Amino acid sequence: MSDGMVVLTGVFGLIFGSFFNVVAHRLPQGVSLATPASRCPGCGTPIKPYDNVPVLSWLWLRGRCRSCGEAISPRYPLVEASTAALAVSVVLVKHSAHDIALGLVLVGILVPISLIDLEHRIIPNKITLPAALAAIGIELVTRPSGVPQQLIAGAGAAGFLLLFALAYPRGMGMGDVKLAGVLGLYLGGAVAVALFVGVVAALLVGVAIMMRVGVKAGRKTAVPFGPFLALGGVVGLLAGSPIIHWYLHGPL
Repeated sequence: MSDGMVVLTGVFGLIFGSFFNVVAHRLPQGVSLATPASRCPGCGTPIKPYDNVPVLSWLWLRGRCRSCGEAISPRYPLVEASTAALAVSVVLVKHSAHDIALGLVLVGILVPISLIDLEHRIIPNKITLPAALAAIGIELVTRPSGVPQQLIAGAGAAGFLLLFALAYPRGMGMGDVKLAGVLGLYLGGAVAVALFVGVVAALLVGVAIMMRVGVKAGRKTAVPFGPFLALGGVVGLLAGSPIIHWYLHGPL
């Protein structure tokens, strides 16, 4: 991968990260993603294009609206920078057009899903269904022979998490099950790593909460599972194959 392509990927990652902020804010409300233009949450003034440059505008304005001085959450540049970093990681780690396409689309799915689930405790079908269709479409175009295994991985991941959802319905919902299925479509066998990392991370956070507030209160604390699945998805995407090889055959 050339340096120019890496830089271009990072730039597009910043742009799409800015868009994912819009998706996370508007999609749960049923508001158009295209209109109206972005506005200051404090004074409602439309944000000028030169004040809407990912990361740089926030830094230049010191995290405040140019018109009213209202503080703008650092979440916006963090999401933009994180999306760019993930996209660049994909093109650096993956080597085939098939793997890069799946990886970039998966990143573009996991970022808004994590934001929405953290804030609203939902994983919208409007994201997971198109994501599943996109995964199958990419596979059909770039590697049609892999579709059967892809479908098996998706069904297996969804079925595995469905058992958890049935056993512990207060801990996760059908949105998490659908997301697991989507991860299987994108990651194939590496989805096992994603599910393991997601479940372990959630358990560790749950234990930390109970240690802080007590077991009884901790069990009543609602923590969305989607972001943990997304974390597992990123690990599975960038390091799943080496981890599986290490587990089966020892160090590389």
